[in-house]
Amino acid sequence: MNFFPQTEDKETHCRTRNLFRMDINTTMLLLFFVFGIVAKENIELKVTCSPRVLECNKTALHLEMEECGGRFKTEMAELDPQNWCNLTHFISQYHYFTSCTENNAVKIGCFWPHPVVEHYIILIHKQFFFNCTSTLVVWSDNQEDALTLTIDILIIVPVFLTLAMITSVVWCSKKR
Repeated sequence: MNFFPQTEDKETHCRTRNLFRMDINTTMLLLFFVFGIVAKENIELKVTCSPRVLECNKTALHLEMEECGGRFKTEMAELDPQNWCNLTHFISQYHYFTSCTENNAVKIGCFWPHPVVEHYIILIHKQFFFNCTSTLVVWSDNQEDALTLTIDILIIVPVFLTLAMITSVVWCSKKR
């Protein structure tokens, strides 16, 4: 199949054919150039679009903890100090405080719990909950006593049943 126009003049035909080849070469060169630029831009985009890793800004983290703690301190000031040791009176405020510290630490790019956050939470606990265990609490484990009794029963009952069976066998055999 001939894609070139039929011309009566052979010289015109050759010029047209060479011009078409030149256009193909120019087009191919242009395509390689464009693809080269696109490939280069694509590589640069991949390098520059990588996720940015946040570094923990301890100063900003401390300021955020002060903000979370400020609200908690305000809400605890409204509560009677005698109820500071009763968790049911301030559980929602404490939940907000811990959630605030976690969310703000993550927002800044710090892990949670971070030593700065832990230090601040300990300060809050020392301020509000330092006297909550003023009486000595002795925890007793009644389950240990129940377990000992159960083991004793499980040992003694079979021993006595065995002795009773032996006694009845001996007594019956003497009768015969």
